[in-house]
Amino acid sequence: MAAPVTICDVGPRDGLQNEAETLAPEVRAELVNRLSASGLQSIEAVSFVRAESVPQMAGAEEVVAGIERQEGVAYSGLVLNEKGYERLAAAGLDAVHFTLGATDEFNRRNANRTVDESVAELERIETELPVSVSISVSFSCPFEGDVPPETVIALAERCVAAGAGEIVFADTIGVGVPRQARDLVERGKGLGVPVGVHLHNTRNTGFANAYAALEAGAEVFESSVGGLGGCPFAPRATGNIATEDLVFLLHGEGIETGIDLDALISVSEWLEGVLGRALPGQVYRAGASVG
Repeated sequence: MAAPVTICDVGPRDGLQNEAETLAPEVRAELVNRLSASGLQSIEAVSFVRAESVPQMAGAEEVVAGIERQEGVAYSGLVLNEKGYERLAAAGLDAVHFTLGATDEFNRRNANRTVDESVAELERIETELPVSVSISVSFSCPFEGDVPPETVIALAERCVAAGAGEIVFADTIGVGVPRQARDLVERGKGLGVPVGVHLHNTRNTGFANAYAALEAGAEVFESSVGGLGGCPFAPRATGNIATEDLVFLLHGEGIETGIDLDALISVSEWLEGVLGRALPGQVYRAGASVG
């Protein structure tokens, strides 16, 4: 039904940035290592942002130093500007994940600059590393309301012109429905680069949106182990779609991911113990089979 897809687990970054507890860098590095052992080929390991803004992401360089690199795994870091990229390059990661919002108000709160200023930051990044750009609030903004798809695609075009080799449409506050996911991906296929989605299950539409995006030809899916996640700068933003739930869906549809689902479930079980509470994901609690 669909071409092979890449799943990028953003749990070590997006999953943990909304947690009340700040995990030590060595624990975050262990999470990355456990995820890579499950067969994931893409992991967003850290965020190079100011510690006072997102204290849960402090010590990014220490996390990277604790990663046991696995061949065939792309380890990326999130950046908002040229300074963040310089830290990423010095740390020696494999790929750049640049993020900006589709609206000025969200972007000001998240990155302290306008959308145009963020595009200018992207243009200043000169690198040989792969650059993926995630456009936050692509489906709707908590401050400015509905975001027309034409606005999102026009911004994506500017990002591609500025060096993006991949575009990810993010439903940051989890208000999207399948019609929107399908529409954005279909429009995005004309950008000439791989396109994907970053989905939250805040209103229980995340997996319906994932399936619609898959049917429309999405090649990249960002998800979080255990369904952790949320945005500190968006009111009531809750967890990402759970990686193990997404893998269960894709495997059931006959799409091979290269991921060992049982191993991935064990990562969520371990993380539940670390955080001391049940996680939002469902497959790790119900199991991968009915037997």
